[in-house]
Amino acid sequence: MLNVLLTGATGYIGSHTCIEIIGAGFAPVVLDNLCNSSPAVLDRIESISGVRPTFEQVDLRDAAAVERVFGSRRIDAVVHFAGLKAVGESVAEPLRYYDNNVTGSCVLLSAMQRHGVKRIVFSSSATVYGTATVMPLAEDAAVAPQSPYGRTKLMIEQMIQDLARADDEWRAMILRYFNPVGAHPSGDIGEDPEGIPNNLMPFVTQVAVGRLPKLRIFGGDYPTSDGTGVRDYVHVMDLARGHVAALDRMMARDAPRECIVNLGTGRGNSVLEVVHAFQRVSGRSIDYEIVERRPGDVATCYADARRARDVLGWEARYGLDDMCAHAWRWQSRNPKGLRN
Repeated sequence: MLNVLLTGATGYIGSHTCIEIIGAGFAPVVLDNLCNSSPAVLDRIESISGVRPTFEQVDLRDAAAVERVFGSRRIDAVVHFAGLKAVGESVAEPLRYYDNNVTGSCVLLSAMQRHGVKRIVFSSSATVYGTATVMPLAEDAAVAPQSPYGRTKLMIEQMIQDLARADDEWRAMILRYFNPVGAHPSGDIGEDPEGIPNNLMPFVTQVAVGRLPKLRIFGGDYPTSDGTGVRDYVHVMDLARGHVAALDRMMARDAPRECIVNLGTGRGNSVLEVVHAFQRVSGRSIDYEIVERRPGDVATCYADARRARDVLGWEARYGLDDMCAHAWRWQSRNPKGLRN
């Protein structure tokens, strides 16, 4: 059984991936500083999977603590989720983002190098593409992130690529997510943001459950079918399967030294299409208002998902109705999330 260190794995995508990794026969070691998540997630992971992962409460910037984690057990590979991830917040607090995301990643990679752990799957983002307008977005599209958050993701990608090119023992999979939504089908874990959500689906579900009065839709005059922005929404469980596929590919003898892969459905849905689908599957009415566009937002953004199919054997399985139904099951069963 391979031991896989998951950084930031009590967060949204990390927790769902932890369940899939357990189901695939890996032994997870969870490392998180809990700055944006709850230790109660570990109870839910155990309830769903039947396994309680080993947990270490560690900040990646604490080099001595990270060194202790690697020195106390065998680690075969790392899946690196840990990082701050709000675009708007990164604009307001850029140094905090560079310190947390880039410094933490450098400490992690240094510890991996010292201990001969040279297999990593990195949780990146389609934000690295910036304001590209040619769709679908393929992995060889130009990168021009428009926020400090996006720039930290690109910098970490480049650090990993430089390591892999300098040492032929390294193997790296860089996964660029598009728009993760949904929840575990059980409804026991899901997206649980602090404060007002930055992403569409938790905003919708919190309006539906009465935590927020109204959804704000940023822009109603885009050149799309209904005037609202179009994005590639991908179910979080599909993303979780993508990480297992990346681990499997990376551990194979013929694994590429480093590979960037988009994780998306390859199609887009408008904001209003998501709202209407949610209303249909939940039976709840969502009050909304259309407000001004946000700076930097583009009309349409969706993935070219062919490399994920060709390299990883991965394709998205869940449709929009599933994404909405599972998100609503999570929110309706946990109206205040897990941190209250």
